[in-house]
Amino acid sequence: MKVAVSALGPTLEDRVDSHFGRALYLLVVDSETGEFEAIDNNANKNAMGGAGIGAAELVSDRRAAAVVTGHLGPNAFKALGTAGIPGYSGIGRTVREAVAAVVAGELEQLTEAGEAHAG
Repeated sequence: MKVAVSALGPTLEDRVDSHFGRALYLLVVDSETGEFEAIDNNANKNAMGGAGIGAAELVSDRRAAAVVTGHLGPNAFKALGTAGIPGYSGIGRTVREAVAAVVAGELEQLTEAGEAHAG
């Protein structure tokens, strides 16, 4: 399963970023092989608007089956929902720990959007 994680850095040992659309990086991790792609999310992070939608498109294009983050704004929540990608809260964990936890069913699913964060 491919899991997209908002991260504070480009490695599996970096912590989960509390933001999704404006995260520093998005890591798409194959939970079976451990292979991952680190995506510099600078374009969305600095966008005047639409950061959540842009980040959702990035992970959807890479066929992520789940997202782990701390917060999903309304636009990201809606875009991920439309794509059939559930979001989970993984604050306080490394990317590696977050991926293992979502696969094991240990993370809380985000069932509603949080506040929007404008650019």
